[in-house]
Amino acid sequence: MSKTVTFDGAAPAGTINFGIGQPSADLLPLDLVREASRSFFDEAQPFDLNYGATQGDEQFLHSLAGFLARNYGVPTTTDELIVTGGNSQGLDLVSVVFANPGDTVFVEEPSYFLAFQIFRDHGLKIVGIPVDDDGLSVDALQEKLKSHRPAFLYTIPSYHNPGGQSTTEERRRQIVELAEEHDFLIVADEVYQLLYYYDRPPPAYGTMSDSGRVVSLGSFSKILAPGLRLGWIQTSEGLVARTNALGLMNSGGSINHISSLIVRKAIDNGSLETHIEFLRHSYRNRVEAMDAALHEHFEGIAEWTRPNGGYFFWLRFDHSVDTGPLREKARRVQAGFQDGAVFSSCGRLNNCLRLCFAHYGEDDIREGIARLRPLF
Repeated sequence: MSKTVTFDGAAPAGTINFGIGQPSADLLPLDLVREASRSFFDEAQPFDLNYGATQGDEQFLHSLAGFLARNYGVPTTTDELIVTGGNSQGLDLVSVVFANPGDTVFVEEPSYFLAFQIFRDHGLKIVGIPVDDDGLSVDALQEKLKSHRPAFLYTIPSYHNPGGQSTTEERRRQIVELAEEHDFLIVADEVYQLLYYYDRPPPAYGTMSDSGRVVSLGSFSKILAPGLRLGWIQTSEGLVARTNALGLMNSGGSINHISSLIVRKAIDNGSLETHIEFLRHSYRNRVEAMDAALHEHFEGIAEWTRPNGGYFFWLRFDHSVDTGPLREKARRVQAGFQDGAVFSSCGRLNNCLRLCFAHYGEDDIREGIARLRPLF
């Protein structure tokens, strides 16, 4: 008997919902994961099923360090890496280790809306910093630092969610300098760093971990499979030690130990990097299909910039447009999007919306954009 697999946010049959920020089924590499699992279990020893080292399995960390060195272009050591259960769990760890209830954290305006809840769960006060086409505004950051002392700045520097833009290399270095001057950490959500479809993005914040001011978060959810629930933190040895001292780490051993042992096989046999190349090709085609469809149907009524990587288009309409109520109308025509206000830390951006191109093929992208046009 066939089984229908659902997940949080799954669209009803026939609906093309660009609000879903997940890869489509044809991009989830079941054969790759099956082969990596078989390779691991064929060689596994009983002790592999134990808790594992707190920071992560030594062999996995060695493979991950090599993977990052090849793809980031900077030598990486195992001493600056910690295994996480994906990016959300990494954000939760950061909120516990590097902030206290009542502390202020800076976020980009707009920013990844689900991070807001994690920060608020820990009693953190959120202050938004504007972004533009070159990423986080350094001038606005400097102005906010006159009246706030943040525990950390949460930033999505490459192929921003939801904006799609990348913070320039010059601005990244200026932000590190401000972090050193004003004594705050930079928590860089770098899950899209390797998903570039044209030119490479500026160097990852992870390449600046020796500054002692950077905590870079990575995840296999975007470059392999979300269900593995596996990611990493890359930071200085001193900040690694602070994280490892957490009770959760001391009590539980390695986070998501078995997944890391399986993924190590995919790194070592080269299949992960082959898959990333496949994703770049597939997503580039989807970016271009969505950009063309938007030009056909939304030219003159919305503004957007074609993203060079990541998952998302960010559309801006005239301020007379409120995209929130339009989500229900989109549902009636079997379409969908995320309205802009959810990405705002202060309830603004009502005239914007986010579209994800990762979950649908090119034909569905063209059809979904056509369905949305009559709503605006």
